[in-house]
Amino acid sequence: MQIPKVSFKIIEENNCPFYKYGDEFLLSGKALLLEHKEHRKFITTSIIDIPRGKPECPILYGDISNVLIKYQSISKIPTYVMNCSGCTGSIRLEYDREKRCGANSAAPHVPPPAGKKRDIAEILRGFSIFRTLDLHNIRELLSFLQVKKYPKGSIIVQQGEPGENLYIIVSGKAAVADQSGVLIASLGKGEVFGEMSLLSGEAAVATVTALEAMQLLFMPGKDFRNMLNRFPSLQIYLARLLSKRLARANVTLSAEIRSGMIGKLSDMPSPELFQVLGENKKTGILTLTLPQGPAKFFFRDGDIVFAKYNNKSGKEAFFDALGEKDGRFRFVPGLPAEYKKANEIGNLMWLLMEGLRRIDEQSGET
Repeated sequence: MQIPKVSFKIIEENNCPFYKYGDEFLLSGKALLLEHKEHRKFITTSIIDIPRGKPECPILYGDISNVLIKYQSISKIPTYVMNCSGCTGSIRLEYDREKRCGANSAAPHVPPPAGKKRDIAEILRGFSIFRTLDLHNIRELLSFLQVKKYPKGSIIVQQGEPGENLYIIVSGKAAVADQSGVLIASLGKGEVFGEMSLLSGEAAVATVTALEAMQLLFMPGKDFRNMLNRFPSLQIYLARLLSKRLARANVTLSAEIRSGMIGKLSDMPSPELFQVLGENKKTGILTLTLPQGPAKFFFRDGDIVFAKYNNKSGKEAFFDALGEKDGRFRFVPGLPAEYKKANEIGNLMWLLMEGLRRIDEQSGET
């Protein structure tokens, strides 16, 4: 039985990083991609033979496969002209039913020699998350990855919603913003996001939006932990990534504190708030709006030199306020002159440890 074959040929090329005008792609059989609604899952076997010595582009691979999926069979494809989705460049391809390659073709396609053809795994190896893996391991991971396109302006991850996937950017750019809409970071090709929610089990702490049309690989959360157990080197990569992002977040937070800072204790509990102000050696007035009324704390170079709350002052005021979970806070730089040389009410770390111990004891009694 003769397997039908067809050819797509590049008729226009604009800064494509892989292919040139005149390159042809030979297809045979039927599409072997797994189709589920808008998601396509990669499999390692390809029926798209690429020009000899050229890499396999996952973007073009998906575009041509979509044609096969649309028409279900090579024999049903009409005369066809298409554009690729594009990354840093673009190409235009033509399929003409009169140029089909059959059993009697005078110039049948000869597959490239073994080892000469780059596949998707080799392309992904250039992404930082995969650099610690060999090609065999990357090909194994491909069975867990799916691909999806997002138009410009799409919300990929919504702050406050449960994390569902690990995302890897194939093309395009994304913006990461906090709950106030302030830009935290911009992400591009090869970068990863969504890992923090999957690791912590908490809701997403930021919203990720497509700044331009994007193509993403993603791994469902149910497969994520299996992947980490299977490949310990990825655990190290993600740990380093989290460390860098937390360090960057601390720098941003320090800048916010410098210019004044407001927020909710539900977003930043009071123990964490006191610790941040202390570690950053801030000088200013922290006001808490709490159920029992306002609380005030004066900081000088990270030390508390004044505390008042619920008709108490000093350490007892600090301990009472530390246990409050609901309320708002505001920090303003600057300190009255009379407190610039006042004694601290106690070592901040000791105050925090003692206060948390008292909270634990009270919880055990109730």
